[in-house]
Amino acid sequence: MWLGIDIGGTKTALAVGDGTGALLARERHPTAPTRDARKDLRRLAQVARSLVDQAGLDLAEIQAVGVSVAGPLDAAQGVVLNPPNLPWQRAPVREALTQDLGRPVYLENDANAAALAEWHFGAGRGTRHMLYLTMSTGIGGGLILDGRLYRGFSGNAGEVGHIPVVWEGAPCACGLRGCLEAYIGGAAWSRRLARRTPESSLVAALAGGPLQARPEHVVQAAGQGDAFAQAEMARFNNYLARAIVQMGFCLAPERIVLGTIVAAAGEALCLAPVRARVAEHLWPVIREGLQIVPAALGERQPDYAGLGVAIQGGRSGAAGPTGAVTP
Repeated sequence: MWLGIDIGGTKTALAVGDGTGALLARERHPTAPTRDARKDLRRLAQVARSLVDQAGLDLAEIQAVGVSVAGPLDAAQGVVLNPPNLPWQRAPVREALTQDLGRPVYLENDANAAALAEWHFGAGRGTRHMLYLTMSTGIGGGLILDGRLYRGFSGNAGEVGHIPVVWEGAPCACGLRGCLEAYIGGAAWSRRLARRTPESSLVAALAGGPLQARPEHVVQAAGQGDAFAQAEMARFNNYLARAIVQMGFCLAPERIVLGTIVAAAGEALCLAPVRARVAEHLWPVIREGLQIVPAALGERQPDYAGLGVAIQGGRSGAAGPTGAVTP
């Protein structure tokens, strides 16, 4: 059995489950962090102990604990450095939880953890070469290559949101220009919509005005035939396809799993046009083996993110990017 913990800026999800995805117990509660990371982690360990009891297990039956949290972090040391949504500085997550729970603890950033969740339990099951893109406020990614999580030399592999799709293009929050995230990340797209949404569009009507327009309003309006929304979706699909083509040539994956906005938009509005655009620009030998699919876990993903990290770490016995794992 495995224990997973997903620490978000506003909510924390905990789950006890097995390797098949069956959950014995789960809980979500407000994160409510303080500046005292050790105190917060002791409180989290108490909740985890209670959840294991609720599942009818002893802690000794938990093979490993997996923690998903927003970076930046040092996964090898098990330390969260200075996450933007938590008031922590160099929080010793592995050390604190290992001390309080007495079980091996593994740590991954939230994008890698989401990739592991989809690989073990969702749309990536059965693959050995999978890319996962999370597409919400920003754009992140996780790489499963040859049956293992790949972090790269610096630990920063998978930063798909900062693939340049327009040289010297729009400024990105990261400090560069032309990044994919600057064009279709949720925050950047919302800023664009506030500037460009016509008062007469269905997007504005659904949002309560152009200044409140968000990507979800575009998806809804495009599904109802609004011309402005459909043009915005075509723009989104075009930039996403550019990034996928680059990843396709570099990594030749079996499957690319797309989350959040793409999963909500669905087949007709997004997936089919993206596949068609990508196919125009990839060699047949690469495109014929490539599947582009929506993420499967949806709102359940926080329950499985930490479990995926626990399984990856527990079965490989390593915190680094070594040790192949069969999903």
